[in-house]
Amino acid sequence: MDELSQGAWAAHPLEVGAVGSLSTLAGMREEWAALMDASDAGPFNAWEWVYPWCRRIATGRRPLVLTARDAVGTLVGLMPLGVEYLGVTGIPVRRLSFLGETHVGSDYLDVVARRGREREVAGAFARMLHALRDEWDVLDLSDLREDSPTVDVLRETFARQDVRVAPRYVCPYDTLTPGEPFDAFLKRTGRRDNFLRRRKWLAKQEGYRIERTDAPGELAAPLTDFFRLHSARWAADGGSQGIKGSGVEAFHRDATQFLAERGRLRLYTMKVGGHAVASVYGILHRDTFVYFQSGYDPAWRNRSVGLVLVGETFRDAMEAGLTEYDFLRGTETYKSDWVSKQRRTLSVRVHAGTWEGRWFSQSESLARLLRNGAKAAMPDTLVEKVRRFRRRRAAVH
Repeated sequence: MDELSQGAWAAHPLEVGAVGSLSTLAGMREEWAALMDASDAGPFNAWEWVYPWCRRIATGRRPLVLTARDAVGTLVGLMPLGVEYLGVTGIPVRRLSFLGETHVGSDYLDVVARRGREREVAGAFARMLHALRDEWDVLDLSDLREDSPTVDVLRETFARQDVRVAPRYVCPYDTLTPGEPFDAFLKRTGRRDNFLRRRKWLAKQEGYRIERTDAPGELAAPLTDFFRLHSARWAADGGSQGIKGSGVEAFHRDATQFLAERGRLRLYTMKVGGHAVASVYGILHRDTFVYFQSGYDPAWRNRSVGLVLVGETFRDAMEAGLTEYDFLRGTETYKSDWVSKQRRTLSVRVHAGTWEGRWFSQSESLARLLRNGAKAAMPDTLVEKVRRFRRRRAAVH
């Protein structure tokens, strides 16, 4: 696809091109940020997330960021893709996918377009990809919102048999009412009594305090506490699936710095007696608080330090006038105790029509059947032991 990154391809009234190098991507921050501010795109489509992901995690994947500009050259759309070459039983497969798709839990990935031009921009990108389908084998777009116009546009552009849509995750969230007292909000949750009781006890402990860090130059200590507490929380379960490996930690150190520079980061640390016992890593995205990850000291589990700190993030969001709190993927019980709404994400696979792409999908389906068959044959306790072993091995590597 080298020729694709060297020129623009005219589509409808928009001029569509592509950025194919990390150095060029590095210089797009301000223009990308202006487009994000003028769009309804989710938080993980931001340059501050995508660029460090390319640098720290997907070093073997080449960026292929599609761009759409209007008649005067203003950037009105982006589709942050990357290309990788996979070998399936010795057969090379060219796979396109969203940048940020793996390792870091990026929900709501999508085309980034100016408000009101989402379908137009997605259509221009879809037609470009269709015209160049001899240059790729499969297009995998994961974790789009189920109401994304990109899904319908791809169905309209490609043959029905070449587009497969599958459910991905359930994302619990809720709306916050401006001006509502925090206690009134608590009454609508399943955690009010426990929160108030646990918080009252903690407040009596020497050195109890909650720190919020959002300044770029003050992240080192709270991030170190966060990584330690997150790791401790998941150690008994074989390690974290959300943050594992030095490359992912390096990514988060970069991303949190960039987010803080934009005023988008919220790191909360609960301390008792001078020691950090719980931490929440959040992102501020327009009028939404995005709960990304957390951790706590297992020795303090019976004191519900995690519960109390989550409650305090709700309080802070409400006092800041935010109108939504999003827990992202996962239907853990503690989330449903705080919020009552859900949205879903989808994955879309598009075949370019090459036999390599078909073979890739068939090989994946066969491998999935074999894994599921092996899992069904194992006792539940053995399945869990295998899962924990894989987590520990992944954490080492």
